[in-house]
Amino acid sequence: MDINAIADFQLVATHGGFGRASRASGRSKATLSRRIAEFEDALGVRLIERGARSLELTEAGQLLLARAEAPMRELAEALGQVKEGADQPRGLLRIAAPLVFSQMALGGIAARFQACYPEVRVDVVAEDRVVDLVEEHFDVTIRINPRKDSTLVGRCFAKDRLLLVAPPWLPAPGKRSGKPVPVAAVVTPSYRDGDTWAARDSKLVVEPQPVLRLSTLMMARDAVVAGAGAALLPQSLVKRLVDNGELASWASVGDDTELWVLHTSRRLQSPKVGAFVKFICEQYPSGRFVL
Repeated sequence: MDINAIADFQLVATHGGFGRASRASGRSKATLSRRIAEFEDALGVRLIERGARSLELTEAGQLLLARAEAPMRELAEALGQVKEGADQPRGLLRIAAPLVFSQMALGGIAARFQACYPEVRVDVVAEDRVVDLVEEHFDVTIRINPRKDSTLVGRCFAKDRLLLVAPPWLPAPGKRSGKPVPVAAVVTPSYRDGDTWAARDSKLVVEPQPVLRLSTLMMARDAVVAGAGAALLPQSLVKRLVDNGELASWASVGDDTELWVLHTSRRLQSPKVGAFVKFICEQYPSGRFVL
């Protein structure tokens, strides 16, 4: 059903004629007359009896006017409220994020965000997979080094780096002019057989000899602390342990890791999404992921 057609009918009926309705709305009499005629044709019933100087509502027209008045008023009020609140963050904000980032930082960020925007309800799903924001009804996602995706836009809010760390009692391997040095290692799912770990600022190259394969970075960190071997781990995850001497940092490996907050590239961005993107970027003014 065409809501605009009902609104046109209500306009003409309440003003008692096409002329008065035209003057009240600024729309031409011819347009209003055509719209009502099309509406009557669609319904298959006459709503208005047109006289030379006046019009009368038919029984069907009177019934429609009486029944439509309350719903149309409620609809107008609802549209007004939506327009007034269009710039106010509110409603459910669903966030998908990697497990480690969620465990390390997102709980506190979500709590502070909700305190700033009490009309927003936050729902965080932490798991290490790429979600489909539209199909799975997420508003934003946090991704690490995301691939280019034409359907998503966002911002890099922080950077991390990978450190080659080991128990402090384990001797650091000598630099053999870029030749791989075998080292007992704890590896995670990103490791592939045959991978080597090359220091960014030196000729140190480590050839991991996996002694443990663990599914999460936190398990790998704990295994290294317990003395299992060396591992390649995010600086944010091990910085405190390195600072207090529980782990030794041998080298920085590879390029910086980028953390992005992404959302769908809709023309009219939701206020809650815009508020969260701005908020999470403000949590890392240095641009580094530090706790």
